[in-house]
Amino acid sequence: MTEQSKKKRQLRTIDVPFIALGPSGVAVRDRLKGLTPEDEKVLRLVGEHLGSLASRDLAARCRDGLEHSTDTWAARKQGLTAASSSRWAGSITKATHDQWALSRRCQLGHIQGLEAGVRTLMHRLSLPIGEKGSKRAPGGYRSKGEWFQKTRRLHVLKHRLDTARAEREAGAVHVVRGGRKLLNTRHNLTAARLTKSQWRERWEAERWFLAADGESGKRSGNETIRVTPDGEVSIKLPAPLAHLANAPRGRYVLASKVSFQHRGQEWADRIEANRAVAYRVHLDVQRGRWYLTAAWQRPVVQTVPLETARAQGMVGIDTNADHFAAYRLDVHGNPAGEPQRFFYDLTGAADHRDAQIRHAITRLLHWTKQTGVTAIGMENLDFTAEKTREKHGRKKWFRQLISGIPTGKLKARLVSMAAEMDLSIVAVDPAYTSMWGDDHWRKPLATPRRKMTRHDAASVAIGRRALGHPIRRRTAPPHDDQSDRHGHRTVQAGPGARGREGTRPPVTERAHDARSRTGTQRTRETSAPKTVRDARSDQGWVQDSLLLTE
Repeated sequence: MTEQSKKKRQLRTIDVPFIALGPSGVAVRDRLKGLTPEDEKVLRLVGEHLGSLASRDLAARCRDGLEHSTDTWAARKQGLTAASSSRWAGSITKATHDQWALSRRCQLGHIQGLEAGVRTLMHRLSLPIGEKGSKRAPGGYRSKGEWFQKTRRLHVLKHRLDTARAEREAGAVHVVRGGRKLLNTRHNLTAARLTKSQWRERWEAERWFLAADGESGKRSGNETIRVTPDGEVSIKLPAPLAHLANAPRGRYVLASKVSFQHRGQEWADRIEANRAVAYRVHLDVQRGRWYLTAAWQRPVVQTVPLETARAQGMVGIDTNADHFAAYRLDVHGNPAGEPQRFFYDLTGAADHRDAQIRHAITRLLHWTKQTGVTAIGMENLDFTAEKTREKHGRKKWFRQLISGIPTGKLKARLVSMAAEMDLSIVAVDPAYTSMWGDDHWRKPLATPRRKMTRHDAASVAIGRRALGHPIRRRTAPPHDDQSDRHGHRTVQAGPGARGREGTRPPVTERAHDARSRTGTQRTRETSAPKTVRDARSDQGWVQDSLLLTE
């Protein structure tokens, strides 16, 4: 075996399965119904005023860059306090710091993506034209024209990479309050089917600031935006708008009452105990509705050990572009029942895609509860390294496919919804699950009435890995007789064993098969006799050795 073939067959280390931690935060939302025109006017004025302060504070934070310190933070907060209040200033500066930190993380991800693209281009340009690639590395380009165009793109990416690195070293970030997507929509209102006034209304609403952080130990958990147990909402007005107050101490009480249907009891327990609850008021311009969102944190504690989660078996799920493929496995790793598929549609608006994912996850969790299993095994997916345009080349459909799978949102939502139904999520390494599942489980589980797909076989592989069992099937050792003298299936099948289970044929049959593949025909007339007469000896008959080669 050559050194190159050894390198191709080398498998990477498989990470150990682990139980995904539950959600660290909770958010619930309710509509503010029955608002009077005066209420809407006050909300708009407060949001516009605080939004202008938040924009100026974000610009100041971006100018500070890496020179930011506690002194500059205190100076910014002091300047905002005079135009609002101490608590409003604290909420604005905290939101500014979170936005700047998020932009820095996105900037680092952009640099890593450019570096991956440059490495791939340099590798492919160094190969001869027309050289084929493999699953691990792409090959050369198809023509001289494509090779030339990629050399130009390499220079473009290198320039972008140098610019991004320089900005990161200088601490410069690019942030758009209101969203870059909505900003670019202004240049193509016809395609967005918006008028200039409609776009302006959306743009202003997105740049408003009406969010207050919670405070533990304060009345109802928040002094700025307070919601009483009976649903009354009151807002502490900024200093310039204090003349609009309709309640003592510069507060404005809305005519609307809120009652959180989802997690309402948990929210009520927190505010009655004066525990911190953060609130955010926002306007949905398309529907013309106002909403109030309540959010709080809760400690993340892993209460279920891995062995306990495996005690009742496992449901393995394979995440695909349009459906979940699920299969139930018992505690020994044997597939039970029929494969299940839960479809969703990820086309259309973001709200539609989110609703489709929630509906598919709900059906999956209800089916899991019916099977009696207490844990779900899923792949710890991360497609950030495979989205680069340079790696897959002409496979535009594949890039769009993996880019369309919402891996981050899907995993977070599945973990959150499973925790509410007392189900554990076991995350496993996704390496080789589709390939080994297709090799070892697709054909054996297929019947005339059961159609097994590659995704169904992958769900079995994921479930077995979550249970701690190997994915590859096992075969029995040769027996001396009909009894299980050598025990049950304890011998691991080799990497090349892709057919049904069984013992290896004897050596003579393998030799016969090898001759049959070469085209040589064995007949009774030409076959070598098992016993021959030794003409040089008078000792009688002797046994000749088996003929193993031609």
